[in-house]
Amino acid sequence: MSKKAKDLIPPGLAYIADNIISWHNILGVSREAGARWARDLNLPGEGQTVFFAGCGYQYSAGLDSMMSLIRKMDKSPVGAELPMGLARFQRKMGVDLAGVYRKLSVRGGDSDGQPLRDAVRVLHNLGITFGYLADAEPCCGGLLYYVGMHNEFAQNAQKVYNELKSRGVKRIIGMVPSCTYTMRNLFPRFVADYDLEVKHFLEVVLEGIKDRDLKFPRAVKVTYHDPCQLARYLGLTAEPRQILRSIKSLELVETDWTNGEWATCCGGGGGFEAVFPELSEILAENRARELVATGASIIVTHCPGCILQIKDGLKKLKINDVEVLDLAQVLAMAMEV
Repeated sequence: MSKKAKDLIPPGLAYIADNIISWHNILGVSREAGARWARDLNLPGEGQTVFFAGCGYQYSAGLDSMMSLIRKMDKSPVGAELPMGLARFQRKMGVDLAGVYRKLSVRGGDSDGQPLRDAVRVLHNLGITFGYLADAEPCCGGLLYYVGMHNEFAQNAQKVYNELKSRGVKRIIGMVPSCTYTMRNLFPRFVADYDLEVKHFLEVVLEGIKDRDLKFPRAVKVTYHDPCQLARYLGLTAEPRQILRSIKSLELVETDWTNGEWATCCGGGGGFEAVFPELSEILAENRARELVATGASIIVTHCPGCILQIKDGLKKLKINDVEVLDLAQVLAMAMEV
C-alpha cells in the first residue's frame, strides 16, 4: 500500500485492506479456517462452475467478534482509530494485536457455515453441479475498490481472474452480494477480455424452482430486508420476493415503503462499520425496529453483513422472539434438505 493511501484511509479500513492483500481475506486469518464449513460436504475442489462462498459468510463469527471489539474501543477514551492503527504497526513488528478477535473467529468454522451449507444443499437439490475451491478461494478484494485503492484493486482483480482461469473456471455462483457485484460488474472494468459468467445464488435458484412444490415447516409471517448491494447494485429486488411467495405457509409482510430499492440500510458494508461503529450500531437498531413493526416473526435477508447488523439491532432493542434467517436457510427448510 502506498504511503499516500495510508495517510488518507482510516486505520480501520487500512487494516482490512492489508488483510486482503496479505491474507486474501478481510479478517486476516488462514484460508483453511474459512473453508472449514464445507469439510464434510465432499465438494469437488474444482469445476467449470464453482460456488463462491465469500469472506462475509465464511468468517462471520470472526467479523462479529471484530466489530464487538471495535465498538468497545470506539466508546473508550482513546477511540477505535488509534488501536486499529497500532494493530497494523504491531503486525509489521511481528506482534498481532488483532489476535484478540482472531482467536474468537476460530470457532466460526461450524457456526458460520450454516447458510453456506444450506445453499449447497439447495443447489444440489436443484440438480446443479459445481465445485468449491475451499482454501484456494481468493478474495474478490471489493473493499479495495470502495476505499479508493483502485490500483491495488486492479492488481487483485487480475490475480483472481488468472487464478480462476488456471483452474478451468468458467462460471461462478456467488453468495455474498458484494462479491458477486465485484466479480460481475467491477472486474470487467479492470481485467482485459474478462469472460467469466457470474450469477448470484438467488438468480440460479429462481431458475430452478419453477414447478417445485415448496412448503415451510410451519405457518409464519416473514419480512424481507433488502441488502444494499443486492438491491441497488445488482438490481435483485423482485427475485427474493418471488422465491418467498412461492413457498407455502409463508406470509410475506413488508415495511410501509422502505423496501426494495428504497430499503433502509442496516448500517453495515463497505467498511462503514469499521470507521463509524457507533453510527453503524444506531442504523442497525433503526432498521431492526422498522422490520419488527411489520409483525413478522422471521426477518429474512441474504447478506452476511446484514444478518450480523440486524441481529445486533434486535439485541439492542431487547427483542428475543424475532428470528433472523438467511434466505438459503429458509429454502433448505422448505425443500427439507
